[in-house]
Amino acid sequence: MITEAFDNSEAIIRPKDFYGEKRQLCDKCIIVFSEQIFDYILKTYAHEQAGTIKCCNGITKVYVFEIDNMKIAAYLSHIGSSMAGSDVIDANWLTDASRFIMFGLAGSLDSDKTTGKFVIPIESYREEGMSYHYAEPSNYMKIRNYQIVKFIFDNLGLPNVAGKVWTTDAIYRETKAKLDARKKEGCIAVEMELAGVQAVCDFYGWDLYNFLVTGDVLDRAIYDATGLAAANPKYRRKILTNGIDTRLKELLLEYAANISVDIMEMEIMPDHVHILMEVAPQFGIHKAVKLLKG
Repeated sequence: MITEAFDNSEAIIRPKDFYGEKRQLCDKCIIVFSEQIFDYILKTYAHEQAGTIKCCNGITKVYVFEIDNMKIAAYLSHIGSSMAGSDVIDANWLTDASRFIMFGLAGSLDSDKTTGKFVIPIESYREEGMSYHYAEPSNYMKIRNYQIVKFIFDNLGLPNVAGKVWTTDAIYRETKAKLDARKKEGCIAVEMELAGVQAVCDFYGWDLYNFLVTGDVLDRAIYDATGLAAANPKYRRKILTNGIDTRLKELLLEYAANISVDIMEMEIMPDHVHILMEVAPQFGIHKAVKLLKG
């Protein structure tokens, strides 16, 4: 049974067998699940390729970025607890990173609590397989560094809610009965990687810092995938062109000035907008974003 999978003895297969000697490039690494965000990081910051995570169906490139005089690794992770957990092990071997920042999309189990807020997981229900190979069996995996993440978000004025989440590896078996059971235990979101990645980090003594953004909503009579679709670039229409982009930039700058928000950088893409802005803490970044979005 999967609950008997944990075994702390020496492994037969090791990263060294695939990658050779371990590299020592940096101590921090960002785990990204959005291709769009990762492309933006690549375009924005100086970087060099540290290595590749090898799979039979393709490779994942791991880069080391120079950001504010710090070297930080990053890569576009595979989806699912098993693959994401294995990626962390490979990324550590390729860079020596031992502090991982992971963020991604989740489904909301309680839209009243999660709408307009980052979700900071405090525990994760283990409905996947990876975590049982790296930690003793239990219903929940504790997320050790959530208090640090919440402290940072609170100090930055970023709206957030801390709570339990549910890690599953079977998206099409997220049933009403399971949803009700998880909600009763206090879960507010569901995702597919956290329990496994946290178990791997605990096993090797690494630090994981995780936060989530909810997209689709599961706690309604009819499943609502609207937020998930909006977060997926392939569903966006490329309408910010042919002068519309120029006018939108003018309007955003004008309105930002009226609410005392300093837009430091702005990039209008055909289907979305990137904005770097400075906002007074008492005003709040969430309020500024809400007003600019109209």
